Amino acid sequence: MRQPGNAKVEKVFDAMARHYDTQMGFFERFVLGPARGWAVAQARGRVLEIAVGTGLNLPLYGPQVESVIGVDLSEGMLDVARRRIADYRLDRVEVRRGDAQALDVPDASVDTVISTFTYCAIPDPLKASEEALRVLVPGGQMVLAEHGPATNRLGLTLMRAVEPLSVRFGTDHLTRDPRPYLDRAGFVIDTVHRSGMGSIGFRILAHKPA
Repeated sequence: MRQPGNAKVEKVFDAMARHYDTQMGFFERFVLGPARGWAVAQARGRVLEIAVGTGLNLPLYGPQVESVIGVDLSEGMLDVARRRIADYRLDRVEVRRGDAQALDVPDASVDTVISTFTYCAIPDPLKASEEALRVLVPGGQMVLAEHGPATNRLGLTLMRAVEPLSVRFGTDHLTRDPRPYLDRAGFVIDTVHRSGMGSIGFRILAHKPA
């Protein structure tokens, strides 16, 4: 199966930007459950959100968050995020074009890295994990809400059957398990909770060794 690169990911998400919120809202409501709210509630201090997309998380950050930088490859998605920032008058938030696999962020400069439903589309999730580790302070936290392989045989079989099409047209790896990438990058995985239909949802907390 041919792996899409950054140019393909950017093109796909530029095209879906206008309808992304509606489509994702349906998927989260009926398939994944409230993982997004859980993820944002874990954030503390200086936050980096990779593949921030249309900024669905941005209005949810609480007073325990000092600042948020959101990066994304797609200017179409970022345009929606910027409108959301203006509508909600979010003064602690900055979004900009950037690549999760090559972050323009200094070493050990953020307290929390958040990724919600992005590892499925990042071309090189190991590189993204290594970059997340680099920019976190020692002891800093990585928070992932993601989808991955179903725990039941029928669901997994169906996902594998559909996956070549989802990757080709949506850059969406349906059965990608995010845990090995975090482990190989050097994170300590603290908790993993499976949820959603067929337990395809992952809620993962990990940290950078002190």
